[in-house]
Amino acid sequence: MTPRPDVSVLLPFRDAEATLAEAMASILAEREVALELVAVDDGSCDASAAIARSFGDPRVRVLSGDGAGIARALERARTAARGRFLARMDADDRSLPGRLGAQLAALEASPRLGAVGCRVRAFPDERVGDGLRAYVEWQNSLTTPADHRRQRFVEATLCHPSVTLRREAVEAVGGWRDELWPEDYALWLRLHARGWALAKVPEALFEWRHSEGRATFTDPRYAAARVLALRARFLARAIGEAPLTIWGAGKTGRRLARALEAHGVRAQRFVDIDPAKIGRTARGAPIVGPEAVAKGGGALVVAVGARGARAIVRARLRALGLVEEEDFLCAA
Repeated sequence: MTPRPDVSVLLPFRDAEATLAEAMASILAEREVALELVAVDDGSCDASAAIARSFGDPRVRVLSGDGAGIARALERARTAARGRFLARMDADDRSLPGRLGAQLAALEASPRLGAVGCRVRAFPDERVGDGLRAYVEWQNSLTTPADHRRQRFVEATLCHPSVTLRREAVEAVGGWRDELWPEDYALWLRLHARGWALAKVPEALFEWRHSEGRATFTDPRYAAARVLALRARFLARAIGEAPLTIWGAGKTGRRLARALEAHGVRAQRFVDIDPAKIGRTARGAPIVGPEAVAKGGGALVVAVGARGARAIVRARLRALGLVEEEDFLCAA
């Protein structure tokens, strides 16, 4: 009987004949970890399936999906996987040597870790715009569990295809779900909500390809409004019934307030530093100055959109003796 692999790498693909062989080869080059590669053909119309089946490597299994999208394809792979841990890979990216070994070591060293990513490099350079470059730099700056938890309501803190996950953690939160929002960010938030930690190996061990047609830019589930709805759903649970103050009466704060209202959470007041806004109202709540903020004043959520503003507000609140995660949360 074939020994159980340490890691099952889940790779869904559809019409990826130009890049699939390179992606698969980059995973199979990993020799320090006992692995299997579970590739799911999610309704390809090109030569992708034939390419996947052409690998003469017993570690490769190719399954047929129903063309219903990445979440269902990942669940098809997960139910067939035999590994103790589950890793991700996409059909157009490149995994670098040592990635799986480093992530597996981190997971085995800390039982509370549910998922471990790594720093990534976006490529090709000529297609990576300023927005994506800033996002990758922000993701790469987050390595510890505390970093990831602190930023969980700002944006997805892990690059999905770069992670290795603890199997029991994924199963405990219901796996990947085909819902109205990004399947990866939803998984990270569900893991956090159940007490699992997320982290990164602090080395760049993954190359994340940017292309105009990728789902991040074309699938309506990744639209900003859907991401905000997902964020508000979990943030509302974290706030509970505490009186809510939102620091930020601009577009970011008001949009978040509106999204929270859908979950029965209404801001009691807004805080802003703009003298022109103080004394007015937003979403029916008064706008007050920063001097009104004090420790023990209920739930406080920082929701500011200007570049660098979040760091300034964080520093100001810490100077007042407020502790992030205890006295305030940051969101976007």
